[in-house]
Amino acid sequence: MLRALEAMVAQKRDYYEVLGVSRGASPDEIKSAYRKAALQFHPDRNKEAGAEERFKEAAEAYEVLSDPEKRARYDRHGHAGLEGVGVHDFGGMNVEDIFSIFGDLFGDAFGGRMRRRADRGIDIQTAIEIDLREVVTGVEKTLRFERLDFCERCGGQGAEPGSRRRACSTCGGYGQVEQQTQMGFFVTRQVVDCPRCDGRGAIVEKPCRTCDGQGRQRRERVVQVKVPAGVHDGQSIRLRGEGEPSASGSARGDLRCVIRVKDHPFFQRDGDHLICVLPVSFTQAALGGQIDVPTLTDPAPIRIAPGTQHGTTIRLPGKGLPNMRTGRRGDQIIQVLVEIPRRLTREQEELLRRFAATEDRSVMPESKGFFDRVREYFSGEGKT
Repeated sequence: MLRALEAMVAQKRDYYEVLGVSRGASPDEIKSAYRKAALQFHPDRNKEAGAEERFKEAAEAYEVLSDPEKRARYDRHGHAGLEGVGVHDFGGMNVEDIFSIFGDLFGDAFGGRMRRRADRGIDIQTAIEIDLREVVTGVEKTLRFERLDFCERCGGQGAEPGSRRRACSTCGGYGQVEQQTQMGFFVTRQVVDCPRCDGRGAIVEKPCRTCDGQGRQRRERVVQVKVPAGVHDGQSIRLRGEGEPSASGSARGDLRCVIRVKDHPFFQRDGDHLICVLPVSFTQAALGGQIDVPTLTDPAPIRIAPGTQHGTTIRLPGKGLPNMRTGRRGDQIIQVLVEIPRRLTREQEELLRRFAATEDRSVMPESKGFFDRVREYFSGEGKT
């Protein structure tokens, strides 16, 4: 066993030699050398015997030399030092799998191949409406929506069951072609979806009669969405893979559920706090008393102190909304609104006039101070 392992290690070429760099090469030099080797030996460009093996050999060398820890082990102990450290077996992988690992180095170097590998589905969006009580507890909603989905009859293939799909001869099955445009002396090239197969890479001999060969149809979908406690209006919940499939059918997009919190008849939200405006009569404000105010659960009694002023706030701890991170609930803040009657009966007007005649400014410090300052100002005492 040991001799077999030693023999296998001995057959491998030096990784620095494979990439054609020195042992002191920088990471950028190693990356550049690998890209050059991969482009040179890729089977789509190089049809010589052994090109694919050289391509995989370069990929293995790059995986080791681009990783500082693996490179340090290799520099100290050679190939034997990499046993058990998780180096890919590129010899057993196809070229597409290797591109999925190192694809960011190549861009569009191989036509649409990389773009098709990175092809993802289409995201869709819907709204979920909840009320403030559900914000307190969190809620699970049943969501029904329509999305473009794989055809039930053909399974997304676009072909009648039993019929075949053959590779498109125009794009060679890649789904994309290179388009050349010439303007005077300038020539531009760009990769576009194949016009013959619409980017699918295959031609359907007998289109599916349900979807007309599109492979897609609108279908209703039902999912359960868990809305966390403390969520805010406008926040969204993303359900992975519940969107629509990509053009190639390789992946689904996501479903983005935007939360809409319904207006409440009594409360305005301020972060985790709830603001409630409480109208009281001027006699209640002057004499004080006990009033039941609404909360999100039950009415709560509060005491209005005698002489309560317009705009005074009363705080009910823990009667607000939970914080999404901590779970701690905010407060309910009562803002007192002293209402002045717009119309008075003769009896009420007479009583108020009699009351006004007995008013003592000393018990109204704010108004007393204000009018004292006005008198001082116009008498010249407050002028400079």
